[in-house]
Amino acid sequence: MTTASHPAQHHMMGLTLHNTAIGIGAVFLLVGVLGFIPGITTNYGAMTFAGPESGAMLLGVFQVSILHNIVHLLFGAAGIAMARTNSMARWFLLGGGAVYLLLWIYGLVIDMNAAANFVPFNTADNWLHLVLGVGMVGLGLWLGRDAMEKRKGSPM
Repeated sequence: MTTASHPAQHHMMGLTLHNTAIGIGAVFLLVGVLGFIPGITTNYGAMTFAGPESGAMLLGVFQVSILHNIVHLLFGAAGIAMARTNSMARWFLLGGGAVYLLLWIYGLVIDMNAAANFVPFNTADNWLHLVLGVGMVGLGLWLGRDAMEKRKGSPM
């Protein structure tokens, strides 16, 4: 037997489209800032603007560059800005998740040492992109469904 969760249960847990988009946006802003802090980003002196030769590693694991950090900052700002309405928050989660799934595929097919790896990505970034993509799309669908049910006045 399967059980369906009620939209009110998600709201009581604080899991709404608005809160989720703001939370994810805030995390991306934080990651973007942390990417510019020596110590949290190892090999900070080896950071380049872009390209696979950037030797900086966020938390010693994720390859970053100035461009990579700026993308995180912009993505975070977009999440917070789009959290204003349920519709925009849902599109942030679905669209952002789709972008991360495309980045995961892109990271799998490019040569990590070639100019095509301009952001840059490493294997840890690729797997994080998969998790982010699936998670954001899943949350957008799940929470978006609840918002649509609430709008229709569904007694579910």
